[in-house]
Amino acid sequence: MWLAVIAVLVGLGILVWSADVFIDGATALAKKFNAPSFLIGVIILGLGTSAPEMVVSVLAALNGNPELALGNAYGSNIINIALVLGATVLISPIIIHKGIIKRDLPILLLITALAAWQLRDGRLDLTDGLILLAMLIIVLGIQIVLSLREGNSENKEGTAESANDAELMHTSLIRGLGSLFIGLSMLVASSQAIVWGAVELATLWGLSELVIGLTIVAVGTSLPELVASLSAARKGEHDMALGNIIGSNIFNTLGVVGLAALIAPITANPIILSRDILTMGIITLLLAVLCVFAFITKRPFGRASGTILILFFIGYTLWLMQTVNM
Repeated sequence: MWLAVIAVLVGLGILVWSADVFIDGATALAKKFNAPSFLIGVIILGLGTSAPEMVVSVLAALNGNPELALGNAYGSNIINIALVLGATVLISPIIIHKGIIKRDLPILLLITALAAWQLRDGRLDLTDGLILLAMLIIVLGIQIVLSLREGNSENKEGTAESANDAELMHTSLIRGLGSLFIGLSMLVASSQAIVWGAVELATLWGLSELVIGLTIVAVGTSLPELVASLSAARKGEHDMALGNIIGSNIFNTLGVVGLAALIAPITANPIILSRDILTMGIITLLLAVLCVFAFITKRPFGRASGTILILFFIGYTLWLMQTVNM
């Protein structure tokens, strides 16, 4: 028992520290390459914080349980928007920019619709997996080209640099990459330690495996996104925080599920179609509506929206418990 308690407490401490290191590394890279913070959030933070979901889903497919990849990916998408983003904007509101409305949200809505369409017959095969992975490459390419074009148009000055400046930038690049790698590694490791300790404690307290899976493990795989987004918002990197959520959902829907379908065909339980796909579509649409409202009214995406998202998460969790007869 004490080992589990230590794992949770030490894991929480390392989690907070590693998130700061991870965000510092991402910020350094953004400055080095003059890349928009949102792009760094989508690509680096989105991919990095999706690592737990990717590992769990690939292992599930290899072990003959590819359906787990769907629940893991789609459940994480719901938690990312409803809980992670909701908690983030409760602490630090986010300014919604034009590019998010014109480009990023439509892309997220499109791939969510694609996921629902592919599962219209309740099955994903090799072809579906290839389509998802091809879409991932296309979407990332669009994100990189358009975001860099916007970033370069905003800053055309200061292109000349001295030898000392170049040396400093080289040092900052190495330091940024080091912080990014160390921060991400410790972020994932500490999350797993927390999940292990929490599961051990929950088992000792007599909670069922199903309750543990639906609560501790589900939220635990989203801990990297949660802490990374909170840390980014606290440091004033609001675009990076929102980019992390959108990027993570893109990687989950296209990359995680695509890889699982590539390894083994997936036959979806009808409850995934009637509950999880539906919920993922609704929460994604709700996110788009709230962002558009914030943009039109020129108000931050803040506490009111965060409260709505958190209430949605609570409602989804209660529905989840009810549908499994808990």
